[in-house]
Amino acid sequence: MNKPAATSPFHPRNRHQGRYDFAALTAAHPPLAVKVRPNGYGELSVDFADPEAVMLLNQALLKLFYNLNWQLPAGYLTPPVPGRADYVHALADLLASDNGGVVPRDLDVMDIGCGANCIYPLIGNAEYGWRFTGTDITAEAITVAGQIVASNPGLQRGVRLRRQKKASAIFAGVVHKNERYHAVMCNPPFHSSAEEAASVGQRKTRNLGLGKNAPLNFGGHHNELWCDGGERKFVGQMIAESVTHSDAIIWFTSLVSRKENLPALRDQLRDLDAYEVRIIEMAQGQKQSRFIAWTFQPPATRAKRLKR
Repeated sequence: MNKPAATSPFHPRNRHQGRYDFAALTAAHPPLAVKVRPNGYGELSVDFADPEAVMLLNQALLKLFYNLNWQLPAGYLTPPVPGRADYVHALADLLASDNGGVVPRDLDVMDIGCGANCIYPLIGNAEYGWRFTGTDITAEAITVAGQIVASNPGLQRGVRLRRQKKASAIFAGVVHKNERYHAVMCNPPFHSSAEEAASVGQRKTRNLGLGKNAPLNFGGHHNELWCDGGERKFVGQMIAESVTHSDAIIWFTSLVSRKENLPALRDQLRDLDAYEVRIIEMAQGQKQSRFIAWTFQPPATRAKRLKR
């Protein structure tokens, strides 16, 4: 068996370069130690098919690199922290392109569907001091995210949470009158149905060598995993609604997992006269990911807003 290469394709500012330093991680979060053992290559690792091990690893990463306390109830989506950090850093580069190449710090960002894990606001605030408004459609997710924010002293000044009470809306009701945001982030529900989500989950458990009844190592509730029409419809709705908020928000962005969805989204934005559309490619290991970004504001207006 060949030993995996020790390369790191993450963004240069991503703190999660190279292999996991389990000595440092267990020192930062001692409960992780019981899950660390040699893998097939004789190196220390954890069993990524074990939901508890994945949870403890995430807690250790957030504690070691960002000094954050993070606790998630069983069953909620456990995000891969290094990959989530890449989206934050790539967004920072996008905003820097309107600011003479300098990453702006005095920013307001909205995270659509922050989920119970609240991962983008946590990392974005820790790395750049950005102020976040996290939204979610479920009261339970907002409650859990609120508990995470409250468990970190001072974080309530940088992260606020709002429940989206209107199931048919994305921005209406959570973007308040006279509010201004520099950017929107979103990790949309990927699957188009519960059946599709279950099928993909079962395939992942098989790939991990688990039985068909084994729990998903990454978890996930309904609104975190699927919605009617999947990411294509969700991002399309974001685009349609963004016209109404084109003055309040400079850059709208969303992850797009399926590359084949991009042409239709580009066409929709062209039809709505978006001033600029960008596809930002990211790579994490063997996984390729990207986000689509669009704005209705010209460069001069964007630069002025960043220098307020």
